[in-house]
Amino acid sequence: MSSVTFTDTTRFYAGVEKPAVDGLDLEIADGEFLVLVGPSGCGKSTTLRMLAGLEGVDDGTIHIGDRDVTELPPKDRDIAMVFQNYALYPHMTVGENIGFHLKIAKMAKEEREKRVREAAELLDLTAYLDRKPAKLSGGQRQRVAMGRAIVREPSVFLMDEPLSNLDAKLRVQTRTQIASLQRRLGVTTLYVTHDQVEAMTMGDRVTVLSDGVLQQCDTPIGLFARPVNVFVAGFIGSPAMNLLESTVDGEGVVLGGTRIPLTPAQRSALTGPGVVVGVRPEGWDLGEAGTGIDAVVEVVEELGSDQYLYCRTSGSDKVFTVRTPGMAPWQRGEKLGLAPKPGAVHLFDAASGDRLPDA
Repeated sequence: MSSVTFTDTTRFYAGVEKPAVDGLDLEIADGEFLVLVGPSGCGKSTTLRMLAGLEGVDDGTIHIGDRDVTELPPKDRDIAMVFQNYALYPHMTVGENIGFHLKIAKMAKEEREKRVREAAELLDLTAYLDRKPAKLSGGQRQRVAMGRAIVREPSVFLMDEPLSNLDAKLRVQTRTQIASLQRRLGVTTLYVTHDQVEAMTMGDRVTVLSDGVLQQCDTPIGLFARPVNVFVAGFIGSPAMNLLESTVDGEGVVLGGTRIPLTPAQRSALTGPGVVVGVRPEGWDLGEAGTGIDAVVEVVEELGSDQYLYCRTSGSDKVFTVRTPGMAPWQRGEKLGLAPKPGAVHLFDAASGDRLPDA
């Protein structure tokens, strides 16, 4: 059993008042691909390094399966780590790099070569086993780093932004390969990234961190459909959700010319009169000016399959992002009215930032 459990895990750095990771409670199931995502400085890499044994734990515990590894040195944790910068030995061939840790562990040469060959076949590296890293592309080097982790047959894979050095096209291709490979191997994996698109397309579940505090851990669909607070709502989704401040008026919230009713449960959950209304770019109905929120198209981004309109509201600096079908005839300077589609509205308490109940 190779589940991973963080229990009230905390890490402080000297000279900093707030902990880098604050009371983290998180469980990763055996064989699960879990992605940690958040802005720079949110504590995701610190979390990974604590699990690897590269950072100490000031409070709480970490378990791999039934073993408490909180105080164990890295070599005794049965983990393998893939770094952002590949960390390959330039004087060694691909085969020697992949099998290096097995050689250090004094594994028999025949068994070592067998594992290297199997990993190379799995990663489509067989033709490159005799090459040096300098003769490889970035994507090939990343696969060599993956191979070095695979041959160790660890209980847990740890990956620290392994795709950040690749160009955009190669990053998309490689993330698909990594996700597919992890599912074939079935090894519990903790993957760190700052790219929420990467997180949403790779993970079985995604954990969102902010300022060292776990905000939400859910499936990609769960995060997108029901963000628990304003931070998650604004962070997950590309382009980001439109977040608009409003106040309770009578039995509901007024957004432009649209009244959004509040249920009794939503009203009782409010801590004040302020409400944040969230609408994703695809959640708008577009009409003529004078219907809904009046806005002017400032920028049109044409992507072929989709078109994004960046619209400024009348008398305000607020810019709304609207997604429409590609090749739509909208032009810069056009006036239009925006109204949220039924069921496309997310409501949050303005004071706490927490999501209001759906019913």
